Amino acid sequence: MVTLFYDGYCPLCVKEITLLKRYDTAQRLNLVDIHSDTFNNLYPQIDQHAADRLLHAILDNGQLVTGLDANVAVWQAIGRHKWLKVLRWPVIRWFADQGYFLFAKHRHKLSYWLTGKKRCEPCSKDHCPPR
Repeated sequence: MVTLFYDGYCPLCVKEITLLKRYDTAQRLNLVDIHSDTFNNLYPQIDQHAADRLLHAILDNGQLVTGLDANVAVWQAIGRHKWLKVLRWPVIRWFADQGYFLFAKHRHKLSYWLTGKKRCEPCSKDHCPPR
């Protein structure tokens, strides 16, 4: 099982988590909102502020991966978007990581441009409430 730590306040992140849940028919993912009440108690080894800056995931073997490595790992765990492994090829990796870092840094602004919402309401853990 791969555990993914995500920003439950980010509308785009929540949309991707919704897709992951739909495709995870074999229950290979544990999806954890870093803003949940139990996060710090259950995962003290994960720095909440670091996980808010970029995705964090713990792989089946216990290895911690971050950023685009985490994103690629969860999609591969459920057998979807296999083409994403191309983003981990040496020549492409640097550019893909820079694009991911830029996205992660500005995800709330991008969410607003694409969804009309900068942040999801804290009371909703599974989806953004309607505006």
